[in-house]
Amino acid sequence: MSYSHGMNDEYEKLIRRMNPPSVVIDNNSSQNATIIKVGSVNKQGILLEVVQFLTDLNLVIRKAYISSDGGWFMDVFNVTDQEGNKIMDEEVTDYMGKSLEQELCYMSSMGSVGLKPTMDCTVIELTGSDRQGLLSELSAVLTDLNCNVVNAEVWTHNTRAAAIMQVTDDQTNSAITDPERLNTIKKLLSNVLRGSNASRRAKTVVTHGTTNTDRRLHQMMFADRDYERTQDDDVVDEQRPKVEVINCYDKDYSVVMISSKDRPKLLFDTVFTLTDMGYVVFHANVDAEGPQAYQEYYIRHVDGSPLKSDAERERVMQCLEAAIQRRVSEGLKLELCTTDRVGLLSAVTRIFRENSLTVTRAEVTTKAGKAVNTFYVSDASGYPVNAKTIESIRQLIGQKILKVKGRAKELKPVQEAAASRSIFGGLFKSRSFVNFGSVRS
Repeated sequence: MSYSHGMNDEYEKLIRRMNPPSVVIDNNSSQNATIIKVGSVNKQGILLEVVQFLTDLNLVIRKAYISSDGGWFMDVFNVTDQEGNKIMDEEVTDYMGKSLEQELCYMSSMGSVGLKPTMDCTVIELTGSDRQGLLSELSAVLTDLNCNVVNAEVWTHNTRAAAIMQVTDDQTNSAITDPERLNTIKKLLSNVLRGSNASRRAKTVVTHGTTNTDRRLHQMMFADRDYERTQDDDVVDEQRPKVEVINCYDKDYSVVMISSKDRPKLLFDTVFTLTDMGYVVFHANVDAEGPQAYQEYYIRHVDGSPLKSDAERERVMQCLEAAIQRRVSEGLKLELCTTDRVGLLSAVTRIFRENSLTVTRAEVTTKAGKAVNTFYVSDASGYPVNAKTIESIRQLIGQKILKVKGRAKELKPVQEAAASRSIFGGLFKSRSFVNFGSVRS
């Protein structure tokens, strides 16, 4: 068996050397988009890696044509920058082409990479029931345990919440390694996730490794079964993605058709979900040039068979719908930019909670001592966010620190002088603001 396996590996290496990956970037064939043509020896998961690469470059995929039947992979992507412009800088396009070719060579020889060990921070994964003030309570516990949140991402969907937080010790600015302390952190965070209901599903995992946050959040919410419909599901049918799965028996494919509102990273979310569920995309056509996006995939199981039952088709439809909706940005977008300080996330989310705002999504980043945090907030009662409430919060935090993105016209302006009353000038001087103790459940 080992001899045969070694022969297969050598044969695959020979095929790759004879057929190296190719990336062609074309700015002449389309007036509206830069065309990226990718060709490579086919391998399970290669489509996901290419889509991930383009997504990480903040490119918008307007159209895609995918074909990987047989041993060769050929994709064509029409892309623009975030403003809808072609990528005309030759240095940028040269970098894109060479980097993508290297990525394809690396994937072909090494396979995809999972968890990457790190001692720069401690990674905490959290899943549980969503509720108002949950992020505030979790970050308060971490602050009380002398942990600084340096990066975090939080998703909520279908009454469930998932978060990945990278924390450091607030004294050493490095990972927390003491087993007893880590056990205490895990225990207290689990208590917060369960709340007053001990039977509520909740999970806390502490690691010293990093992975792709988007992929991991999808996996966490999938494992938490957020795709299952609940009785209090209040998403109207008009806002749901339209997902249909049929079998094409003459070609032995299952065909997945999706219609939804276009948004950033939509193609990545769809391709990742199909790949993670064990399906292979052989052909696909994606059109996202307008406000609506249309996706069509011809898929099979890894073993080569199409979907086998109505129950399986229903599950695929539910999981794709959930994957698309998890990242839908519901609520008002707020952006906070200020000097990073221990307890910053706890302080800001506490103010949101005290003003009856619920955080539906959050992204926390820290770089070179600067914190840039994005929050999507909604009113806890389900009504639109009150403009006066937002302006009151901005006066408290500082109007130059907390800004409204996307719907600023709906908010009543206030005098800039109010910014001088920012709470962050004396963040560590006010005992009543910072030292509110740990949250006990």
